[in-house]
Parts: sequence; C-alpha cells; structure tokens
Amino acid sequence: MQNKGLVKLFAILFGLVSIYQLSFTFKSNQIEKEAEEIAINKIPETEANYRALRSQEEANYLQEKSTDTVYNIGIAKFTYNEVKQKAMNLGLDLKGGINVILQVSVKDILKGLANNTTDPVFNKALDDATELQKNSQNTYLEDFFIAFDAIKGDVKLASPDIFYTKALDGEIDGSMSDEDVKTVIETKIDESIVSAFEVLRKRIDEFGVTSPNIQRLGTSGRILVELPGVKDVERATGLLQSTAQLEFWDAYKGEQFFPFLSQANTVLKDIVDAKIASEEEPQDEEDAQDSQIDALLGDAETDSTAVATVNPIFDLLRGQGYPGGPIIGKFEIKDKETVLEYLSKPEVRALLSPEQRYAKFVFGKPEKDSELVDLYALVGNRENVPQLSGAVVTDARNQFGPTGKSEVSMQMNAKGAKIWEEMTGKAYSQGSQIAIVLDNVVYSAPGVTTGPIAGGSSSISGNFTLNEAIDLANVLRAGKLPASADIISSEVVGPSLGKEAIESGTMSFLIALALVLLWMIFYYGKVGGFADIAMLLNLLLIFGILSGLGAVLTLPGIAGIVLTIGMSVDANVLIFERIREELAKGKGQKEAIQDGFSNALSSILDANITTGLTALILFIFGTGPIKGFATTLLIGIATSLFTAIFITRLLVDWYSNRGGKLDFSTAITKNLFRNINIEFLKKRKVAYMISGAFILLSLGSLFTNSLDQGVDFVGGRTYQVRFAQDISASEITDVLSKPEIFGSADAKTFGDANQLKITTKYKVNETGAEVDEEIRKALYDGLVPYLEGVSYEKFLDLNDENKQVGLLESYKVSPTIADDIKQASVWAVLGSLIVVFLYILIRFKKWQYSLGAVAAVFHDVLIVLGVFSLTYRFMPFNMEINQAFIAAILTVIGYSLNDTVVVFDRIREFFNEHTGWKFDRVVNSSLSSTLSRTLNTSLTTLVVLLAIFIFGGDSIRGFMFALIVGVIVGTYSSLFIATPIMYDTVSKLEDKKKKKD
Repeated sequence: MQNKGLVKLFAILFGLVSIYQLSFTFKSNQIEKEAEEIAINKIPETEANYRALRSQEEANYLQEKSTDTVYNIGIAKFTYNEVKQKAMNLGLDLKGGINVILQVSVKDILKGLANNTTDPVFNKALDDATELQKNSQNTYLEDFFIAFDAIKGDVKLASPDIFYTKALDGEIDGSMSDEDVKTVIETKIDESIVSAFEVLRKRIDEFGVTSPNIQRLGTSGRILVELPGVKDVERATGLLQSTAQLEFWDAYKGEQFFPFLSQANTVLKDIVDAKIASEEEPQDEEDAQDSQIDALLGDAETDSTAVATVNPIFDLLRGQGYPGGPIIGKFEIKDKETVLEYLSKPEVRALLSPEQRYAKFVFGKPEKDSELVDLYALVGNRENVPQLSGAVVTDARNQFGPTGKSEVSMQMNAKGAKIWEEMTGKAYSQGSQIAIVLDNVVYSAPGVTTGPIAGGSSSISGNFTLNEAIDLANVLRAGKLPASADIISSEVVGPSLGKEAIESGTMSFLIALALVLLWMIFYYGKVGGFADIAMLLNLLLIFGILSGLGAVLTLPGIAGIVLTIGMSVDANVLIFERIREELAKGKGQKEAIQDGFSNALSSILDANITTGLTALILFIFGTGPIKGFATTLLIGIATSLFTAIFITRLLVDWYSNRGGKLDFSTAITKNLFRNINIEFLKKRKVAYMISGAFILLSLGSLFTNSLDQGVDFVGGRTYQVRFAQDISASEITDVLSKPEIFGSADAKTFGDANQLKITTKYKVNETGAEVDEEIRKALYDGLVPYLEGVSYEKFLDLNDENKQVGLLESYKVSPTIADDIKQASVWAVLGSLIVVFLYILIRFKKWQYSLGAVAAVFHDVLIVLGVFSLTYRFMPFNMEINQAFIAAILTVIGYSLNDTVVVFDRIREFFNEHTGWKFDRVVNSSLSSTLSRTLNTSLTTLVVLLAIFIFGGDSIRGFMFALIVGVIVGTYSSLFIATPIMYDTVSKLEDKKKKKD
C-alpha cells in the first residue's frame, strides 16, 4: 500500500477530532447531571408539583451557566451554550419530547389578502379547495387556483371584491390577468409562510429548549418543529399553535344584556316548539330531543348534555357577573360552542338594540380547576375591527402584579400609545371596561380607575401561572402568526420511554458488538483481531462525525450504526477470503495480501455504493428517526470503507513486515468452504418453483389479508399506554369502540403484556388543542377501570422519568399528510430500484445483470411484505406498516443488492480469466467461490440484527424483524434468483445469436 504515512496521519487526526467532538457530549451530560442533582436536593418530593418545580430549577441552573466558561481545552474556552451546541443531540425516542408538523392555514392567508371578502365565487373556491386537499398532493394554493378556474365564469382574481384591495394596492390592479395575479399571490403566500417560520423560531428560542429543530417543508405551508427533552406538552403545543392575535375592545356592561338573554331564550323556545309542531309526533323522547337539536343547530354535532329542553339559554346558565362588571353570565366550558351558536342565529341577533347590533360575543379564559367560563359582549363595528390591535406592542415582559400574581406588562409604540390613551380616557369617564382579547379569548377586562393612561403602558392579568405569563410574553414579543397553524402530525414521547430506549439500545449495541468481535477472532484468528481494531475505530469515527455534524442520534440511528458493524465485517470478510484464495494458489504471504486487497476492492466498492444509493434515497424521502437511520448508515458506509481498506491493511502489513505469520483462519475454520463446487444452476428450476409458491402465497395474503397500515399511512391518533397489570388488548378494543367513546378503536399489545398501543380515527379530520384534549379525556375515561386509581393528571404526566402507569407516547397524523407520506414512501422504493438498475447497468454493461438484480429485489420485497401480511395478526410485537418499515424495505433492497453485486463481480472476473469455460461453469464456480463470504457476512449480520431484535426497544422490533427476514431472503435470492435469471437471459440471447449465425 502506497502513502502509509499519510494514511496513519489521517487515521490519527480523524481519531483525535472524533474524541474532541465527543468530549463536548460528555461535558454537556456532566453539567446536566449537576443541574438534575441540584434540583433534586433543593426541591423534595413532598412539595406539590415537585417534578415541574425540579424541571424549572434545572432550566434556571442551565440558564445561569449558559454564558459561563465551563470547559477548557488548552487555550480554547467554551461556555455551556457552546458546549451544548457541539454535543451530540439525542432524538425524541431516546430523550423524550415533542415532534410536530404544523400546517399554516393558507386559506386564512388568502382570506386576509382578499380583505375577508363575501364574494360567493371566492368563498366557494376556498371550500372546494379544502375538499380537494383530502385526496390531493398539491399545495392548498394550487388547489384553490384549480377550484377557482373551474367555477369563475366572468369573475377575475383582480376584481375589487377579491384581490384588487387596499392591502394589495400597487401590486395588483384591475387590468391584470388571472395568471399575473396568481404569481403575485404565490409570492405573498410564500412571504407569509416565511413570516410564520420566523415567528415560530423566535418563540422557540424564547422557550429555552436545548437543540431545537425547526424546518420548513417544501412550499406546502408545513413547518416541522422538534423539541427534544420537553416535558410539558400542553405548554409546548400552546406556544406553537397560538396565533397571538392580540386585540383591545371596549366592553359592554353585563347587565345591559340580561334582558336580551331572556328574550333570546324565549325566541329559541318558540323555534323548538314550531319545529316540533310542524313535524309528525316523535316516536319517543329521544326523537323529540333530536328534533330540538335539528331545529337549533341543523346537523351540527353537539354535546348530549347541551341539548335544549325547556329553556335553551337559561338551562345552560350557571351564574351571572357582578353588578357594573363586563360579565354577562357563566357557562360550563363544554357548552361554549352551543351558546355561541344560539347567539349567532339571525332570529336572536335581531333582538339586539340598534346601538348593540354589532356586539361581539366572546368567552373568557377559564379559571384554573374550574369548569365554568365567563361570557362577554364587546363593542363591535361593521368591519369587525378592534379599536386597537397587538401590532402596536413593541415589548412584553412577565411580572408580578400588586396581588403577587403573574401578569404580562406591555409597551406600545407612539401610535398605539395615543389610541390607548383615548380608549382608557373614554373608559374612565364612562366607568366601563376594556377587554384584552388574545386569539378570540378575553384574558382580562379591567376598568380604568386613575384616568387616561399615557405612554402606552398596559398589562394583562388573568390568573396566570408563572409559565403561562412567561409564554404569553414570549409570543407577544415574537409577534403574531399571519394565520392559524394547526398540528397535522405530532409525536409525543415521555422521558420514561426515552430512558428505557437508551438502556435497551445500549444493551443491544454492546451485545451485538461483542458477538461480532468474538466471531471475527474465532473465524480469522489474529487478522480477525486487526479487523476488530479497525471496527472500533470505525465506531469512534461514526460517533465523532455525528457529533461534529450536529446530527440527531435516534433509536433507528443506533440500529443503523449496528448495521454498519455488519457492513464493516463484510468488507473485511471479502478481503480475508480473497487473501485465503491467493494463499491457496501457493503465493507468498506478502504477495497474497497485496493481491487479496487489490482483488477485493472492486466488490467492496460496488457493494457499498449500491447500499449507499438506497440509503441516500432514504435520507431524501425519510423524516425524523428514519432520516437519522439513513444518516448513520451513510456515514457508516464511508467510515467502514476507510477503516477496512486502509486501517486493516496497515495493521496486516505491520505484522507481516515484522515477520509474523498470518493464516487468515483458525484451526477450526481453516478448511471450511474449501474446494466447494456446487452446481447452483441445476437447482434453479426448483428454486423458481419454491420462490413462485412463496410469491403467490404473499400476493394472495396481500389481496385478502392486506397489511396492518399504521397511522403514518392512513391517519389517526395512536397512544402507547402502560398498565400496572397485564391487560387484554381485545377487551380494551371493545371498551374504546363503544359509541359513547370512540365508536371505533384498535388496541394491540406492544412489547410487554402490560403495554398497549391504542389507535383510533375518531375525529381524525379535526385539529386543534380542544379536540386533542377531548380525545385524551375520552381515552382516560374509557381506561379508568384498568388504571387502579391513577388520576387524569397523573395519566397524562410526562415529567416522570420512571413512569409505571399511564400515557407514555402519543402520535397523530392527519389524513392529508398520511397520504403524502404514503406517496413519498412509494417513490422512495421505486426510486431506489431505478437508481440501482442504472448503476448496475453502467457498472456491468449488460442489462441482464440489472434485470437479475432488480428481479431478486422485487422477489425479496414481496416475500417480506407477504410475511408481514400473513403474521401480523398473531405476532407478539408490533408489525405496522409505517415509515420505519419503508426504511427496512430499502435496507433489505440495499443488502440484497450488496450480496448480488459481489457475486456478479466474481462472475465478471472469472469470465475474463477463464475465457475457455462455458458460461454455466463460470457462474457455478463464481457462486461456489463466494459462498464462504456470503454465509459469513449473512451470519454476522443476522447475529447483529437478532441482538437488537431481542434486546432492543419495542418500537424497533418490527423494523428489525423485517430486516432479519430480508437478510435471509436476500442471501437466498442472490444465489438462486438474481444469478439464475441473469444466466437464463444471457443464455437465451446467445442461443438466438447462434441460430441467426
């Protein structure tokens, strides 16, 4: 090997840089451990909410350390923030936290650009676009343009009733064509989404999460946010979804609307009575109730407890406000929508006096631990525009008010200060209140008792906790979102699950590593030890590069690293087997080593490039943990090539040059697979029949039994719940499928018998924090008899790192994004097949090789799918078809091709060396000569996968099972499918040429 000195230098430098990078991870962990111990010592378990207080104490300690120098390396000094930035990041499945995809409402942005027009064509196009989105791969804007073009008639986008508005003056005029307007609107939408992205980024920065990840996903208006380590899920989701639409409205006095409520109640009763009288007599009391619902709310869904009986309004009223105050009445939280529906009916609004006709009814912020919420009436106007908006706020801070409670102080700009002074002056003179409204919720409605407030200072109070005040101040400083942002996909992992994942992941990793290291020494003796040294350096480089790149380590990422161990073994096995062949030819040790490394290089490169191509496609199409798997696999391919080709060579040459004797085997393995000459091609027809039978069985099962598609592909919500005792999945399925709970649900044992994975499509098309809360509450209510007295708060609590009973993880995917994920997965598989077909065609210059390889891959994929289809109903672990499964399929493709390419490489070599041999002899000899490498690599890879399967986490057990089946089938197909198909097509072509000649 040339340039040994340079290789040594690179190896030493790479190793030192990796150790340097990893040292930041160790230092960061040390400081975080200190923070945890300080919090534990400072706050005893006897304090109420001790976990939340400890979490806050940890955050405060780390915040204090953020700018302190905590790490010195020579003359270089690093603060904690710098150390944390350079440390390796752990993914949600190892650390816990939240991963969400937010959909910024392009519909809302379009409405805003059109000044909330009432134009029927525009609004119909919006509704049609919403419907199209359910089964479309287009962006919402693209579907809006399609819907508008289909119904527009003579209406133009540049009409004064649509986009030729004051807001777009100078950019759109009445003479512009629809195509020109579309270009402008596309730009405005993109600007709004960029604005939303920046607002969210500022909020997250203020939130203080370590190593957050925020990405814009294409042009669809989707934004990915990952917050590892976050434990207060509701706080995080509230921070992300709040539009921060701050408004200041004059408020009416509550008693001004008492007569109106009485009149509204009478009118609603008359509507009910008239409806019942006009219909046939109901058959029973339930039908009468349904008639009342239909009369009041049409087909809208309502809570069964909010049904009108005698007094539609007064039956829901739970109290009145204080005299002279702004509160009209108090209602239960669950009745909010029903009350607003009543008050918005034309017959009811007609009862308002002329000066009240634009009144705006809004509910307040519920008090903590209360089921009641206050109703306010705000002084509205024809344009429905507040007297003052939050756009004037220049700064916001949390503080403690005169009563010692948390509140938020605000400072306004000059324009806002002037209007605020006028508003407060008017309220003072009239003895009225000003309602401070955030996202259509009244947070407070204070009176003004000291005269007009000059200077633009104000504050918001509202029974805030400290965290609520901090978050509200943060979102006001960051600014409002240009439109609402709904969570269309979310994954929440509790720290207890992350802790267990680290333990199981570390265990599987160490066991797999130990088995492989021992196997290499057992099979190859001293050189096996050299390969082990190279492998350990390989692992150091992988972790160092991951840390240096700021990549996120996930449980599938650990699987990728362990799989890399198998690939590293494969490269060394190829080299050692070739050296053994050269030694068997009678060559001297140095010459055999030289030729062995040289001859193995082509196969090693081909095998790793094909695997690398599939990993690259997986990286492009994958998201979250799957991208982490692809990242570690790609890095592992590069480092394993370097260590196998150069480091192993350095060690072998060093020992050989010192006069040491190397046998490249042990006494037990010396004669294994020697002088084998199996006629594989004679068995190909039997192999075709066996494979054909398996494929038919797989296809039959796929068409009849289908696959267990996860929420990734069909949409829905999934919850992982742990119970104190073993639990029956079928019993829980029956309980949760009752009409009063979800109507339809599916529970499966997940890992241990006391853990279930519960999936439901209940309200799958609805988004928002209230819907999520409703479904979590329904889940808890259904499971209460099995939770042994665990409260709702404890059930949801994700702060407990040693949680034994309750919710461990939740996952939500809307149908729209599920459809996109499914399509991306299909393209990933097809793309990998096309890319590999082209690579093999270019590399071997015959399409028959590509055909054989791709046919074998199709064979392997169909059988893996068939195994999952046939067995998912009774296997004791999760076998859902999700993104992780697609990653497994692509890995199977890469492995199968790896094996096949090595065989093809030997066929090409033998074909050029033995020109006098018949083609069938070349093929049989090639297969026989690579059999030792094939079985050796397959065995070590299987040992690695089995270690992860047995000792790894429940979340990747199905993933590992797919890989295990894939390795077994892939090994078989490279010998009995890929090569025979290639042989048959080449032979038929040769026969045709002979006949023509």
